[in-house]
Amino acid sequence: EDESEEEPKLKYERLSNGVTEILQKDAASCMTVHEKFLALGTHYGKVYLLDVQGNITQKFDVSPVKINQISLDESGEHMGVCSEDGKVQVFGLYSAEEFHEMFDCPIKIVAVHPHFVRSHFKQFVTGGKKLLLYERGWMNRWKPSVLHEGEGNIRNVKWRGHLIAWANNMGVKILDMISKQRITNVPRDDISLRPDMYPCSLCWKDNLTLIIGWGNSVKICSVKERHASEMRDLPNRYVEIVFQFDTEFYISGLAPLCDQLVILSYVKEISEKTEVECCARPRLDIVQPLPESCEEISSDALTVRGFQENECRDYHLEYSEGESLFYIISPRDVVVAKERDQDDHIDWLLEKKKYEEALMAAEISQKTIKKHKILDIGLAYINHLVEKGEYDLAARKCQKILGKNTELWEFEVYKFKEIGQLKAISRYLPRRDPVLKPLIYEMVLHEFLESDYEGFATLIKEWPGDLYNNTIIVQAVVDHLKKDPQNRTLLQTLAELYTYDQRYGRALEIYLTLRHKDVFQLIHKHNLFSSIRDKIVLLMDFDSEKAVDMLLDNEDKISIDRVVEELENRPELQHVYLHKLFKRDHHKGQRYHEKQISLYAEYDRPNLLPFLRDSTHCPLEKALEICQQRNFVEETVYLLSRMGNSRSALKMIMEELQDVDKAIEFAKEQDDGELWEDLILYSIDKPPFITGLLNNIGTHVDPILLIHRIKEGMEIPNLRDSLVKILQDYNLQILLREGCKKILVADSLSLLKKMHRTQMKGVLVDEENICESCLSPILPSDASKSFNVVVFHCRHMFHKECLLVSNTV
Repeated sequence: EDESEEEPKLKYERLSNGVTEILQKDAASCMTVHEKFLALGTHYGKVYLLDVQGNITQKFDVSPVKINQISLDESGEHMGVCSEDGKVQVFGLYSAEEFHEMFDCPIKIVAVHPHFVRSHFKQFVTGGKKLLLYERGWMNRWKPSVLHEGEGNIRNVKWRGHLIAWANNMGVKILDMISKQRITNVPRDDISLRPDMYPCSLCWKDNLTLIIGWGNSVKICSVKERHASEMRDLPNRYVEIVFQFDTEFYISGLAPLCDQLVILSYVKEISEKTEVECCARPRLDIVQPLPESCEEISSDALTVRGFQENECRDYHLEYSEGESLFYIISPRDVVVAKERDQDDHIDWLLEKKKYEEALMAAEISQKTIKKHKILDIGLAYINHLVEKGEYDLAARKCQKILGKNTELWEFEVYKFKEIGQLKAISRYLPRRDPVLKPLIYEMVLHEFLESDYEGFATLIKEWPGDLYNNTIIVQAVVDHLKKDPQNRTLLQTLAELYTYDQRYGRALEIYLTLRHKDVFQLIHKHNLFSSIRDKIVLLMDFDSEKAVDMLLDNEDKISIDRVVEELENRPELQHVYLHKLFKRDHHKGQRYHEKQISLYAEYDRPNLLPFLRDSTHCPLEKALEICQQRNFVEETVYLLSRMGNSRSALKMIMEELQDVDKAIEFAKEQDDGELWEDLILYSIDKPPFITGLLNNIGTHVDPILLIHRIKEGMEIPNLRDSLVKILQDYNLQILLREGCKKILVADSLSLLKKMHRTQMKGVLVDEENICESCLSPILPSDASKSFNVVVFHCRHMFHKECLLVSNTV
């Protein structure tokens, strides 16, 4: 993606109000940042306290010359100031506590203890030619001690926790205030650069991480504890450089941003006009440190006032840890850089016309954004799509963006109407919750009716009928049908409109005219059977199968007689109806069975014979007459047989059909000896018939009767095979009889044995049994007496003497 399309990481604004007023008459020399306020030092020796909007809250006249550095403790209650005339001043902003000191050389730096507000941390350091530590002792007297000297002027100092880092002409040192030991010396890389023109930038990321920027070199140092076994005479802490890389330009300041760095760079470039090196706009870069290099995340050139006259030492970078605010200080300008929030992100997306992404970002962050509203972004998106001519996409987005806001929906519809794109939005108009004014839907329907009949028909199918005034739309369709009365699309749509309006009769007429598939559904759904009594022929012409099923399923609403009467002039349709009626129930239409004979004969002969067989109400004489007139042999044969004239039927089979197999089959069905005799007599002089008889009559007639009648010398096709088959059939019959005999004997013997076993079983006789003759208990009361009892297999019991006396056997 092109760089111009990359979103910046920071946003910028000038610190105005009181700052503007100050810098019109003076120039900024330094600044320090507290979470509650700002402290700005100037070239005319003034120190201003400012709120975060740049308004002046306090002013201190410290010196007539340039303020070199301002230091604040963490509480923001004590300030240290040093100036070019050697003056150092430490005082309480909200107390009378104050310290003054004058040196005979410029003091470049001052740093108060981060916890200066506490009584046992009353310490600060100053730097000129020496690094001095001031501590308040007995009687509130300040005692100075030299921490370092002999390596040129002290250029910068930063105090964090128990560690003090400072820079002089030779490099950067760190002092552990607990052990009062210097724990490292980080030498300056490029000694060719004047330290006063290209000063060192120091920044504590946390209590143990120091960031050093000098010239074009960046080092990130980590303070670590030394293992006890390694100490000997060494400090208990040491410093390890964990990241080190060079930048393209000279560093004027740096600050941490999470795990990244913000670097303020001083830039020089060759003028295109004079071809002389000149000062360019400073850059603020965000980089991701790597072990031996860095990755540039973003880079912005800043248009600060007077950048053409500024040097590297004129720029400073301060930051507010809690809020990720970065202050770029130059003599004539103070610029604040902030991390961009979601509102800024959305602003950038809208500026780049990335409305889809902007809408998505707003939806995700709707609880945090303050400047933007999802609806406003959505409306802008719709307008953008309309301007681009993407009407369908714009209409589709209306569903999501406009939601249930009926006023906005109606506004957008009118807007689409103005540009002639009502069709585009029609598919996405709300149909339920919310519902727009009927006029809106009618306006869309009229648009389609004027130019797109198919689209109009689709909307009528898809839209509920209560969205618009049905009467108005019906009249509009009727008016168009006057110009094009045969238009099927309009006619079908009009039928649907009549259905919505519950004018089912009119809808039915149109559906029948069009032969529309939904006509049967319409009749069933709205019970329109009274309306179709005179339209049965139309229904049958359209789909006879569905029509017949419907009529038969609703006999209670349209009687069989009414249907037959309506179909009187269309016998082919009458037959279809009566045939299906007969298949459903052989008796319901019995009064029309005589009529059906002619109908079957005319339109459906294959089903005539099954009808004659299944019908018990068919007049046989009438049927025979019709079949004989039409020379329907099979049907005539069946009728003759059914009427008892089997011999005539057999004769017709043999003479008309010349089909010996059918004749034999018919004789088998009738099982009449006389018919077999007639069949043999008829076949005796016809060799093919004789062959057929020899092959098939063995199971019904003795073949000898036929063989004896065959004339000597007659040639009979396949006679040998037929005789062999007769013998085989005879042998098979013998075998079957013998097998059956064996089975019968075996079964009889098995049953006899079973009966014998059953009869040999004992029969229980107890005191409850009685004699069937005398009705006395079967067993005597005195068991010692002898007695005789007769028990039959049927479980009847008798005393023997009762049986003999009564002669019951």
